[in-house]
Amino acid sequence: MKVWVRCGYYDLATPFFAAEWTYNHLFLNGSLQDHLTFSYYPSGHMFYQHEPSLRQFRQDAEVWYQ
Repeated sequence: MKVWVRCGYYDLATPFFAAEWTYNHLFLNGSLQDHLTFSYYPSGHMFYQHEPSLRQFRQDAEVWYQ
């Protein structure tokens, strides 16, 4: 399984550093490290409402789903 975590820098509901902290404390096997991807957007929780973040997300999604 692969996981893509998308984070808004100004997200007060689910702060990006909480996701990073959780990931850093999973102690995943080294072979699984590349199964987790983080993307960051200059927006809040609903990054798709911020036009520049939405455009960047679209580009990121096209790459990630290939």
